[in-house]
Amino acid sequence: MFKLNEIKELIKLVDQTSVHELEIENEGTRLLIRKPGKTEVVNVQAAPVPTYTQPHVAVAAPAAAAPQAAPAAQPSTAPSAPQADNLHRILSPMVGTFYRASSPDNPPFVSVGDRVNEKTVVCILEAMKLMNELEAEVKGEIVEVLVENGQLIEFGQPLFLVRPE
Repeated sequence: MFKLNEIKELIKLVDQTSVHELEIENEGTRLLIRKPGKTEVVNVQAAPVPTYTQPHVAVAAPAAAAPQAAPAAQPSTAPSAPQADNLHRILSPMVGTFYRASSPDNPPFVSVGDRVNEKTVVCILEAMKLMNELEAEVKGEIVEVLVENGQLIEFGQPLFLVRPE
């Protein structure tokens, strides 16, 4: 089941992007967020489930009864190269937008091969117009950056691989 604060955050993120529709399934519950202005109708044949009163949100279950929509472009959570068991993954603590630098004119906070410590800022995560600095929380070497600058990211998504010291 989705929590109300998670739904509100997702609505704001969809509203701030060019995405017109977002559909997520979680434990048999389907969440559909659609920007206003769409005239199409979605026919969901499912048992009645409470619908949140937030605009542009519908919640229905079971997901198997819903017609399949075209898959939305979602960031990959898998690293491009196989990861070794000894590498530490820096995970996103929130849904938001990933930025490698504090501004487009500045160099990235960290790059592959850079050494970091627990307090090294590795990126900025923007959520609901707030810029949140993310620290490495581990001492080691950046082995891989797993997401692109400006990419929308999900809670728990791996962002960096670090070889701990």
